[in-house]
Amino acid sequence: MEIIASLKDAKKVYKTGDTTITALDNTTIDIHNKELMLIMGPSGSGKTTLLSLIGCVIYPTEGEVFIQGNDITGYSEKKLAQIRLNNISFIFQHFNLINPLNALENVMQPLLLKGESTEAAKKKAILALESVNMGDRLNSLPKKLSGGQKQRVAIARALVTDAAIVLCDEPTASLDAKSAALVMNDLKELAKNGKAVVVVTHDLRLRPFADRIVYVEEGKVSDRLENEADYK
Repeated sequence: MEIIASLKDAKKVYKTGDTTITALDNTTIDIHNKELMLIMGPSGSGKTTLLSLIGCVIYPTEGEVFIQGNDITGYSEKKLAQIRLNNISFIFQHFNLINPLNALENVMQPLLLKGESTEAAKKKAILALESVNMGDRLNSLPKKLSGGQKQRVAIARALVTDAAIVLCDEPTASLDAKSAALVMNDLKELAKNGKAVVVVTHDLRLRPFADRIVYVEEGKVSDRLENEADYK
């Protein structure tokens, strides 16, 4: 396995008036390819902050962030946007599909943003949808899809750009157990095929799908679960 992303003594602090909130304490962690890693923790624990740092959505207050060997800590917003477009894909709890567009058009969008031709984007999008068993729903609008099907379209959209890192924020929270298992198996397959897949969740049922689990509690990252009752 290779290290695809790293945090080195990264810390995120927010200040509101005289109040200082440490959303994430000093954290050093490596993210590997061919690995599905769960980031688990109760609400407000700092797990989304950790995901946002890995995803180059926010800057650390202290420390460094590396993406594929590059220290991106001092990058401009424009350069960070390019990193997100070319190196990182995101999958969200509420799918973030564009409602007027069908499944195929939704999956084509990141390729069109990168400047690919419509014809090339369409071919790649069809292959991506077929890889998650959605090849028969190319022309379906999001409102005609179940929650599990919408999430599989979102996975195809993340897959189509061939980004090295796939970051998922509570991707199964809106799904029943059967649909959640199907989505997690799709994500597991992405990891097997070489991606670094990171899933933020508070759902203990997802643990069997993980190659690695880290827990975040009160802004501190650990490989050990302190209190399982917090996750119920």
